[in-house]
Amino acid sequence: MKKASVLAFTLLSMVAGSLSLAEPAQAASAARQNFAPIVLVHGFSGWGRDEMLGYKYWGGLTDIQQDLRNYQYETYTAAVGPLSSNWERACELYAEIKGGTVDYGEAHAKKYGVQRYGRTYPGYYPQWGQVNPTTGKVNKVNLIGHSMGGQTIRTLIQLLENGSPDEIAYTPAAQLSPLFNGSKKSWVLSATSIATPHDGTTLENAVEGIVPHAQQIIGMAASLGGLIGETVYDFKLDQFGLKRYAGESFSSYSDRVYNSPIWRSTHDTAEWDLGPDGAKELNSWVKAQPDVYYFSWGTQNTFYNIFTGHQDPSITMNAFLAPNAFFMGAYTRNETGHVPITSAWYQNDGVVNTISMNGPKQGSTDSIVTYNGTPQIGKWNYMGTLSYDHGAVVGIGLPDMRGWYRNLADQVGALPLK
Repeated sequence: MKKASVLAFTLLSMVAGSLSLAEPAQAASAARQNFAPIVLVHGFSGWGRDEMLGYKYWGGLTDIQQDLRNYQYETYTAAVGPLSSNWERACELYAEIKGGTVDYGEAHAKKYGVQRYGRTYPGYYPQWGQVNPTTGKVNKVNLIGHSMGGQTIRTLIQLLENGSPDEIAYTPAAQLSPLFNGSKKSWVLSATSIATPHDGTTLENAVEGIVPHAQQIIGMAASLGGLIGETVYDFKLDQFGLKRYAGESFSSYSDRVYNSPIWRSTHDTAEWDLGPDGAKELNSWVKAQPDVYYFSWGTQNTFYNIFTGHQDPSITMNAFLAPNAFFMGAYTRNETGHVPITSAWYQNDGVVNTISMNGPKQGSTDSIVTYNGTPQIGKWNYMGTLSYDHGAVVGIGLPDMRGWYRNLADQVGALPLK
Protein backbone atom coordinates (compact mmCIF):
# COMPACT_ATOMS: atom_id res chain seq x y z
CA MET A 1 0.00 0.00 0.00
CA LYS A 2 1.12 3.57 -0.65
CA LYS A 3 1.35 4.36 3.03
CA ALA A 4 4.22 1.90 3.45
CA SER A 5 6.88 4.51 2.68
CA VAL A 6 6.74 5.86 6.24
CA LEU A 7 6.75 2.49 7.98
CA ALA A 8 10.39 1.93 8.85
CA PHE A 9 10.77 5.43 10.29
CA THR A 10 7.50 5.11 12.22
CA LEU A 11 8.43 1.79 13.78
CA LEU A 12 11.92 2.91 14.74
CA SER A 13 10.52 6.08 16.28
CA MET A 14 8.05 4.13 18.41
CA VAL A 15 10.57 1.58 19.62
CA ALA A 16 13.53 3.93 20.08
CA GLY A 17 11.70 7.13 20.88
CA SER A 18 12.30 9.91 23.33
CA LEU A 19 13.85 9.72 26.76
CA SER A 20 12.78 12.52 29.06
CA LEU A 21 15.35 13.54 31.64
CA ALA A 22 12.76 14.76 34.12
CA GLU A 23 11.33 12.34 36.65
CA PRO A 24 7.68 12.98 37.50
CA ALA A 25 6.75 13.99 41.01
CA GLN A 26 4.42 11.53 42.68
CA ALA A 27 1.72 11.99 45.24
CA ALA A 28 2.52 10.49 48.61
CA SER A 29 0.91 7.07 48.98
CA ALA A 30 -1.14 6.10 52.02
CA ALA A 31 -1.99 2.61 53.23
CA ARG A 32 -3.99 0.50 50.82
CA GLN A 33 -7.74 0.68 51.45
CA ASN A 34 -9.28 -1.03 48.41
CA PHE A 35 -8.60 -4.00 46.17
CA ALA A 36 -10.66 -2.81 43.21
CA PRO A 37 -9.09 -4.03 39.96
CA ILE A 38 -7.29 -1.58 37.71
CA VAL A 39 -8.34 -1.40 34.07
CA LEU A 40 -5.97 0.30 31.61
CA VAL A 41 -7.71 1.91 28.61
CA HIS A 42 -5.65 2.88 25.56
CA GLY A 43 -6.09 5.94 23.40
CA PHE A 44 -6.65 6.62 19.72
CA SER A 45 -5.03 4.04 17.41
CA GLY A 46 -4.04 1.92 20.42
CA TRP A 47 -3.94 -1.84 20.55
CA GLY A 48 -4.44 -4.81 22.86
CA ARG A 49 -1.80 -6.90 24.62
CA ASP A 50 -1.97 -9.65 21.99
CA GLU A 51 -1.32 -7.34 19.05
CA MET A 52 1.75 -5.61 17.59
CA LEU A 53 3.98 -8.68 17.99
CA GLY A 54 3.88 -8.28 21.77
CA TYR A 55 5.07 -4.66 21.75
CA LYS A 56 2.91 -3.27 24.54
CA TYR A 57 0.85 -0.10 24.33
CA TRP A 58 1.22 0.03 28.11
CA GLY A 59 4.97 -0.33 28.56
CA GLY A 60 6.48 -0.75 25.11
CA LEU A 61 9.25 -3.31 25.56
CA THR A 62 8.17 -3.74 29.18
CA ASP A 63 4.73 -4.84 30.44
CA ILE A 64 2.97 -2.50 32.84
CA GLN A 65 0.00 -4.82 33.32
CA GLN A 66 2.15 -7.75 34.39
CA ASP A 67 4.33 -5.54 36.56
CA LEU A 68 1.28 -4.25 38.43
CA ARG A 69 0.05 -7.78 38.90
CA ASN A 70 3.42 -8.73 40.33
CA TYR A 71 3.02 -5.70 42.58
CA GLN A 72 -0.20 -7.26 43.93
CA TYR A 73 -2.66 -5.13 41.93
CA GLU A 74 -5.24 -7.01 39.90
CA THR A 75 -4.87 -5.32 36.50
CA TYR A 76 -6.42 -5.73 33.06
CA THR A 77 -5.69 -4.11 29.70
CA ALA A 78 -8.68 -3.15 27.56
CA ALA A 79 -8.69 -3.44 23.77
CA VAL A 80 -11.45 -1.15 22.52
CA GLY A 81 -11.94 0.25 19.01
CA PRO A 82 -8.81 2.25 18.15
CA LEU A 83 -10.62 4.51 15.67
CA SER A 84 -14.16 4.35 17.10
CA SER A 85 -16.15 7.03 18.91
CA ASN A 86 -16.10 7.31 22.68
CA TRP A 87 -19.69 6.05 22.83
CA GLU A 88 -18.79 2.83 21.05
CA ARG A 89 -15.54 2.43 22.98
CA ALA A 90 -17.44 2.85 26.26
CA CYS A 91 -19.96 0.18 25.23
CA GLU A 92 -17.10 -2.16 24.36
CA LEU A 93 -15.29 -1.42 27.60
CA TYR A 94 -18.42 -2.26 29.59
CA ALA A 95 -18.75 -5.66 27.88
CA GLU A 96 -15.04 -6.39 28.20
CA ILE A 97 -15.09 -5.82 31.96
CA LYS A 98 -18.50 -7.26 32.84
CA GLY A 99 -18.80 -9.87 30.11
CA GLY A 100 -21.44 -10.31 27.40
CA THR A 101 -22.16 -9.03 23.93
CA VAL A 102 -21.45 -5.41 23.09
CA ASP A 103 -24.70 -3.45 22.66
CA TYR A 104 -24.16 -0.06 21.03
CA GLY A 105 -27.83 0.81 21.56
CA GLU A 106 -30.83 0.65 19.24
CA ALA A 107 -31.16 4.44 19.01
CA HIS A 108 -27.43 4.86 18.38
CA ALA A 109 -27.43 2.17 15.71
CA LYS A 110 -30.35 3.80 13.89
CA LYS A 111 -28.88 7.31 14.13
CA TYR A 112 -25.49 6.39 12.70
CA GLY A 113 -26.39 3.43 10.52
CA VAL A 114 -24.20 0.96 12.39
CA GLN A 115 -24.92 -2.55 13.60
CA ARG A 116 -26.42 -2.64 17.07
CA TYR A 117 -24.45 -5.61 18.43
CA GLY A 118 -20.73 -6.25 18.45
CA ARG A 119 -18.37 -8.87 19.81
CA THR A 120 -18.95 -11.09 22.82
CA TYR A 121 -16.53 -11.19 25.75
CA PRO A 122 -16.17 -13.52 28.77
CA GLY A 123 -15.48 -10.53 31.05
CA TYR A 124 -12.35 -9.61 33.00
CA TYR A 125 -14.34 -9.09 36.17
CA PRO A 126 -17.86 -10.61 35.92
CA GLN A 127 -18.57 -9.84 39.57
CA TRP A 128 -18.29 -6.14 38.83
CA GLY A 129 -21.21 -4.28 40.42
CA GLN A 130 -22.21 -7.17 42.67
CA VAL A 131 -22.15 -6.87 46.44
CA ASN A 132 -19.03 -8.47 47.84
CA PRO A 133 -20.13 -10.93 50.56
CA THR A 134 -16.89 -10.35 52.49
CA THR A 135 -17.01 -6.56 52.60
CA GLY A 136 -20.73 -5.98 52.10
CA LYS A 137 -19.84 -3.34 49.52
CA VAL A 138 -20.23 -3.12 45.75
CA ASN A 139 -17.34 -4.47 43.68
CA LYS A 140 -15.82 -1.49 41.87
CA VAL A 141 -12.96 -0.81 39.46
CA ASN A 142 -10.27 1.84 39.12
CA LEU A 143 -10.09 3.07 35.51
CA ILE A 144 -6.91 4.54 34.02
CA GLY A 145 -7.09 6.06 30.54
CA HIS A 146 -4.30 7.41 28.38
CA SER A 147 -5.11 10.05 25.76
CA MET A 148 -8.55 9.30 24.26
CA GLY A 149 -8.86 6.56 26.86
CA GLY A 150 -9.52 9.31 29.40
CA GLN A 151 -12.53 10.48 27.40
CA THR A 152 -13.72 6.89 27.07
CA ILE A 153 -13.70 6.14 30.79
CA ARG A 154 -15.57 9.38 31.48
CA THR A 155 -18.21 8.33 28.95
CA LEU A 156 -18.56 4.88 30.50
CA ILE A 157 -19.07 6.36 33.97
CA GLN A 158 -21.70 8.78 32.64
CA LEU A 159 -23.66 5.94 31.06
CA LEU A 160 -23.33 3.69 34.10
CA GLU A 161 -24.67 6.29 36.48
CA ASN A 162 -27.19 8.14 34.33
CA GLY A 163 -28.02 5.85 31.43
CA SER A 164 -29.13 7.17 28.07
CA PRO A 165 -32.47 8.97 27.76
CA ASP A 166 -32.47 8.33 24.01
CA GLU A 167 -31.95 4.59 24.42
CA ILE A 168 -34.54 4.39 27.20
CA ALA A 169 -37.10 6.22 25.07
CA TYR A 170 -36.41 4.26 21.90
CA THR A 171 -35.83 0.72 23.16
CA PRO A 172 -38.40 -1.60 24.80
CA ALA A 173 -37.43 -2.14 28.44
CA ALA A 174 -36.94 -5.87 27.96
CA GLN A 175 -34.41 -5.20 25.18
CA LEU A 176 -32.55 -2.32 26.81
CA SER A 177 -28.89 -2.87 27.66
CA PRO A 178 -28.18 -2.64 31.41
CA LEU A 179 -25.57 -0.02 30.53
CA PHE A 180 -28.26 2.41 29.41
CA ASN A 181 -30.86 2.12 32.17
CA GLY A 182 -29.02 4.38 34.64
CA SER A 183 -29.08 1.92 37.52
CA LYS A 184 -25.36 1.14 37.77
CA LYS A 185 -24.52 3.66 40.44
CA SER A 186 -21.09 3.65 42.06
CA TRP A 187 -19.50 0.89 40.01
CA VAL A 188 -16.33 2.97 39.49
CA LEU A 189 -14.16 4.07 42.39
CA SER A 190 -11.75 6.28 40.46
CA ALA A 191 -10.99 7.56 36.97
CA THR A 192 -7.46 8.69 36.11
CA SER A 193 -6.71 10.44 32.82
CA ILE A 194 -3.18 10.76 31.47
CA ALA A 195 -2.46 13.24 28.64
CA THR A 196 -6.15 13.24 27.72
CA PRO A 197 -7.62 15.76 25.25
CA HIS A 198 -10.57 16.63 27.47
CA ASP A 199 -11.08 19.76 25.37
CA GLY A 200 -9.78 18.15 22.19
CA THR A 201 -6.50 18.44 20.34
CA THR A 202 -5.64 20.91 17.61
CA LEU A 203 -3.80 18.10 15.85
CA GLU A 204 -7.25 17.24 14.51
CA ASN A 205 -7.03 20.48 12.55
CA ALA A 206 -3.91 19.38 10.74
CA VAL A 207 -3.97 18.06 7.18
CA GLU A 208 -7.15 15.98 6.65
CA GLY A 209 -7.87 15.79 10.36
CA ILE A 210 -6.67 13.16 12.79
CA VAL A 211 -6.97 10.21 10.40
CA PRO A 212 -3.45 10.48 8.88
CA HIS A 213 -2.15 9.02 12.15
CA ALA A 214 -4.42 6.06 11.64
CA GLN A 215 -2.89 5.82 8.19
CA GLN A 216 0.58 5.49 9.66
CA ILE A 217 -0.48 2.98 12.29
CA ILE A 218 -2.32 0.98 9.63
CA GLY A 219 0.70 1.07 7.37
CA MET A 220 3.07 -0.05 10.09
CA ALA A 221 0.78 -2.90 11.12
CA ALA A 222 0.35 -3.99 7.52
CA SER A 223 4.10 -3.99 7.02
CA LEU A 224 4.76 -6.04 10.12
CA GLY A 225 1.95 -8.41 9.25
CA GLY A 226 3.46 -8.95 5.83
CA LEU A 227 6.79 -9.86 7.37
CA ILE A 228 5.42 -12.66 9.52
CA GLY A 229 2.28 -13.63 7.64
CA GLU A 230 -0.27 -12.75 10.31
CA THR A 231 -2.47 -9.87 11.39
CA VAL A 232 -0.96 -7.78 14.15
CA TYR A 233 -3.50 -4.95 14.34
CA ASP A 234 -7.27 -5.13 14.76
CA PHE A 235 -9.34 -2.07 13.80
CA LYS A 236 -12.45 -3.37 15.62
CA LEU A 237 -14.81 -1.59 13.23
CA ASP A 238 -17.25 -4.50 12.87
CA GLN A 239 -20.18 -2.17 13.62
CA PHE A 240 -19.47 -0.35 10.34
CA GLY A 241 -19.30 -3.59 8.37
CA LEU A 242 -15.54 -3.29 8.12
CA LYS A 243 -14.74 -6.74 9.39
CA ARG A 244 -11.95 -8.50 7.55
CA TYR A 245 -13.18 -10.95 4.91
CA ALA A 246 -12.09 -14.57 4.96
CA GLY A 247 -8.90 -14.85 2.94
CA GLU A 248 -8.54 -11.07 2.55
CA SER A 249 -4.97 -9.80 2.74
CA PHE A 250 -4.20 -7.37 5.51
CA SER A 251 -3.06 -4.82 2.95
CA SER A 252 -6.43 -4.97 1.22
CA TYR A 253 -8.27 -4.85 4.53
CA SER A 254 -6.34 -1.82 5.81
CA ASP A 255 -6.82 0.04 2.51
CA ARG A 256 -10.55 -0.64 2.72
CA VAL A 257 -10.68 0.71 6.29
CA TYR A 258 -8.66 3.81 5.50
CA ASN A 259 -10.66 4.64 2.37
CA SER A 260 -14.06 3.99 3.92
CA PRO A 261 -16.58 6.86 3.57
CA ILE A 262 -17.25 6.73 7.33
CA TRP A 263 -14.41 9.20 7.90
CA ARG A 264 -16.18 11.78 5.76
CA SER A 265 -19.81 11.19 6.60
CA THR A 266 -20.24 10.69 10.34
CA HIS A 267 -19.43 12.10 13.76
CA ASP A 268 -19.45 8.57 15.13
CA THR A 269 -15.66 8.21 15.03
CA ALA A 270 -12.59 9.19 17.02
CA GLU A 271 -11.84 11.93 14.51
CA TRP A 272 -14.83 13.99 15.67
CA ASP A 273 -14.49 13.29 19.38
CA LEU A 274 -10.82 14.27 19.42
CA GLY A 275 -11.22 17.69 17.84
CA PRO A 276 -12.03 20.73 20.02
CA ASP A 277 -15.58 21.00 18.62
CA GLY A 278 -16.30 17.31 19.11
CA ALA A 279 -14.80 17.33 22.59
CA LYS A 280 -16.99 20.29 23.53
CA GLU A 281 -20.04 18.37 22.36
CA LEU A 282 -18.96 15.35 24.43
CA ASN A 283 -18.36 17.56 27.47
CA SER A 284 -21.89 18.94 27.21
CA TRP A 285 -23.39 15.64 28.37
CA VAL A 286 -20.53 13.66 29.95
CA LYS A 287 -20.15 15.05 33.46
CA ALA A 288 -18.07 14.26 36.55
CA GLN A 289 -20.13 12.15 38.95
CA PRO A 290 -20.29 13.01 42.66
CA ASP A 291 -19.34 9.51 43.87
CA VAL A 292 -16.21 9.03 41.74
CA TYR A 293 -12.64 10.21 42.37
CA TYR A 294 -11.20 11.90 39.26
CA PHE A 295 -7.49 12.48 38.70
CA SER A 296 -5.75 14.07 35.71
CA TRP A 297 -2.11 14.17 34.68
CA GLY A 298 -0.75 16.48 32.01
CA THR A 299 2.29 16.09 29.76
CA GLN A 300 4.34 18.72 27.96
CA ASN A 301 7.44 18.30 25.82
CA THR A 302 7.86 21.62 24.02
CA PHE A 303 9.71 24.84 24.83
CA TYR A 304 9.03 28.52 24.17
CA ASN A 305 10.87 29.89 21.14
CA ILE A 306 11.79 33.47 22.00
CA PHE A 307 12.24 34.37 18.33
CA THR A 308 8.84 33.19 17.08
CA GLY A 309 6.71 33.20 20.22
CA HIS A 310 5.72 29.62 19.40
CA GLN A 311 6.29 26.31 21.15
CA ASP A 312 8.85 24.01 19.50
CA PRO A 313 9.48 20.33 20.26
CA SER A 314 11.99 19.52 22.95
CA ILE A 315 15.15 17.66 21.98
CA THR A 316 13.84 14.73 24.03
CA MET A 317 10.64 14.41 21.97
CA ASN A 318 10.13 11.36 19.79
CA ALA A 319 11.20 12.44 16.30
CA PHE A 320 7.99 11.02 14.86
CA LEU A 321 5.95 13.47 16.96
CA ALA A 322 8.06 16.58 16.28
CA PRO A 323 6.17 17.70 13.13
CA ASN A 324 2.94 17.52 15.12
CA ALA A 325 4.47 19.62 17.89
CA PHE A 326 5.59 22.31 15.45
CA PHE A 327 2.10 22.53 13.97
CA MET A 328 0.29 22.60 17.32
CA GLY A 329 2.85 24.99 18.79
CA ALA A 330 1.91 27.67 16.27
CA TYR A 331 -1.73 26.97 15.41
CA THR A 332 -4.54 29.43 16.20
CA ARG A 333 -8.12 29.69 15.02
CA ASN A 334 -10.89 32.21 15.49
CA GLU A 335 -13.83 31.13 13.38
CA THR A 336 -17.51 31.58 14.15
CA GLY A 337 -19.11 28.36 15.30
CA HIS A 338 -15.85 26.74 16.40
CA VAL A 339 -13.93 26.57 19.66
CA PRO A 340 -11.43 29.47 19.53
CA ILE A 341 -7.78 28.41 19.58
CA THR A 342 -5.32 30.95 21.01
CA SER A 343 -1.64 30.86 21.92
CA ALA A 344 -2.68 29.31 25.26
CA TRP A 345 -3.01 26.06 23.28
CA TYR A 346 0.61 26.10 22.02
CA GLN A 347 2.18 23.89 24.71
CA ASN A 348 1.82 20.23 23.79
CA ASP A 349 3.31 16.73 24.03
CA GLY A 350 3.39 16.06 20.31
CA VAL A 351 -0.23 14.87 20.13
CA VAL A 352 -2.36 16.72 22.69
CA ASN A 353 -2.35 20.36 23.83
CA THR A 354 -1.36 20.60 27.49
CA ILE A 355 -4.15 23.10 28.24
CA SER A 356 -6.64 20.37 27.36
CA MET A 357 -5.37 17.81 29.86
CA ASN A 358 -6.37 18.96 33.34
CA GLY A 359 -10.07 18.28 32.82
CA PRO A 360 -13.11 19.23 30.72
CA LYS A 361 -13.64 22.99 30.38
CA GLN A 362 -15.17 23.69 26.97
CA GLY A 363 -18.91 23.14 27.32
CA SER A 364 -18.42 21.63 30.77
CA THR A 365 -19.44 22.50 34.32
CA ASP A 366 -16.95 20.09 35.92
CA SER A 367 -14.82 21.45 38.73
CA ILE A 368 -11.02 21.25 38.41
CA VAL A 369 -8.84 21.66 41.50
CA THR A 370 -5.11 21.44 42.11
CA TYR A 371 -4.30 18.32 44.09
CA ASN A 372 -3.06 19.20 47.58
CA GLY A 373 -2.53 15.73 49.02
CA THR A 374 -6.19 15.05 49.79
CA PRO A 375 -8.30 14.00 46.80
CA GLN A 376 -11.68 15.66 46.41
CA ILE A 377 -14.42 13.35 45.23
CA GLY A 378 -16.56 14.39 42.28
CA LYS A 379 -13.94 16.89 41.08
CA TRP A 380 -10.93 16.71 38.78
CA ASN A 381 -7.84 16.57 40.96
CA TYR A 382 -5.08 17.90 38.72
CA MET A 383 -1.86 16.14 39.66
CA GLY A 384 0.52 18.28 37.60
CA THR A 385 2.41 18.24 34.31
CA LEU A 386 5.07 15.67 33.42
CA SER A 387 8.00 16.36 31.08
CA TYR A 388 7.20 13.51 28.71
CA ASP A 389 5.95 13.27 25.17
CA HIS A 390 2.65 11.59 24.40
CA GLY A 391 4.00 8.09 23.89
CA ALA A 392 6.76 8.14 26.48
CA VAL A 393 4.32 8.55 29.35
CA VAL A 394 2.99 5.03 28.67
CA GLY A 395 6.44 3.62 27.99
CA ILE A 396 6.45 3.79 24.18
CA GLY A 397 10.08 4.61 23.62
CA LEU A 398 13.01 4.33 26.01
CA PRO A 399 11.50 5.36 29.37
CA ASP A 400 10.75 2.51 31.76
CA MET A 401 7.49 3.70 33.34
CA ARG A 402 6.80 0.68 35.53
CA GLY A 403 7.80 2.42 38.76
CA TRP A 404 5.62 5.41 37.92
CA TYR A 405 2.58 3.19 37.42
CA ARG A 406 3.27 1.33 40.66
CA ASN A 407 3.06 4.70 42.42
CA LEU A 408 -0.15 5.47 40.55
CA ALA A 409 -1.58 2.11 41.62
CA ASP A 410 -0.69 2.91 45.23
CA GLN A 411 -2.49 6.23 44.91
CA VAL A 412 -5.77 4.74 43.73
CA GLY A 413 -5.34 1.75 46.04
CA ALA A 414 -5.31 4.14 49.00
CA LEU A 415 -8.79 5.47 48.20
CA PRO A 416 -11.53 4.43 50.66
CA LEU A 417 -14.07 1.99 49.28
CA LYS A 418 -17.49 3.46 50.04
